[in-house]
Amino acid sequence: MSKHQEVAAAVKELVKRALPVAKVIGMDLDEAKPTSIGELGQAIVRSGDAGEPEIDLSPPTWWWERTFPIELAARNEPSRSAQEVLAEMAMKVGVEISSDPYLGGLCVWLDATAPTDGEVDERGAAPIAWCDFGIVASYSTTSPLG
Repeated sequence: MSKHQEVAAAVKELVKRALPVAKVIGMDLDEAKPTSIGELGQAIVRSGDAGEPEIDLSPPTWWWERTFPIELAARNEPSRSAQEVLAEMAMKVGVEISSDPYLGGLCVWLDATAPTDGEVDERGAAPIAWCDFGIVASYSTTSPLG
């Protein structure tokens, strides 16, 4: 497994740990936005684009700053709006990032971008609120293919 794949898998696992009751999908064949979500919310982790690395020549090292797009979905709950549920879900991911900003040694730093405001999507009987943000992983490889 390449370092790129290891980091991507670790980011998805981080989101699963942060949101243990939500369905977490993505980076598989199921990357399309779903038409329905479970009652306990959903997260989609996308692979994003690694972009162009910075390169050190001695020793050859490629420095990547890859943003993994994260989409969160939630429904209204009896005591909270879907936007409040989304904010809590995003904060839980932030807490998980803060607890291990090195992603188990795979990254030199892990951070997140600010989330968008939850937009409401009227699908079926109950509205679904969506927000998105990015998890930014900074890491290095010894090969551009690594």
